[in-house]
Amino acid sequence: MKLTLEAAKRMLNEAERKAKELGILENIAIVDDGGNLLAFHRMDRARIAGIQIAIDKAWTALAMQTPTAALNETAVPNGPLYGINTTNQGRIVILKGGVPLVMNGELLGAIGVSGSSGDNDVLVAQAAAALLQQTPLARIGRSALAGPL
Repeated sequence: MKLTLEAAKRMLNEAERKAKELGILENIAIVDDGGNLLAFHRMDRARIAGIQIAIDKAWTALAMQTPTAALNETAVPNGPLYGINTTNQGRIVILKGGVPLVMNGELLGAIGVSGSSGDNDVLVAQAAAALLQQTPLARIGRSALAGPL
């Protein structure tokens, strides 16, 4: 299965909906299973500093195959992953808001959200990621993400 642009657009819309519900402004990035940027959305007046942070949160969640919130908890001084954020040319982000996109146990990509508190960023990312679980299983010759979410 591959994550499609159409599915990514739907996730961006859901992320923006959740951000508006929370009354916050977000930058939202989605990467494919190779870590390449598939889709990006910056809400009006969202901080420009969050653009690269959102992209790198998504890349980190994919590359580490874990939510960035987990890194946030273990990359503290004396923690088992202390210093991880200094690797990969500084691209590893240990801030909350990066979530792997998994369907049927397969890692399809990741979403990264930046612009609010870490907890809010996670809520927005999780709302978008939840759309994958509402997608019907793939039929032969067709991606599960090609149809409606």
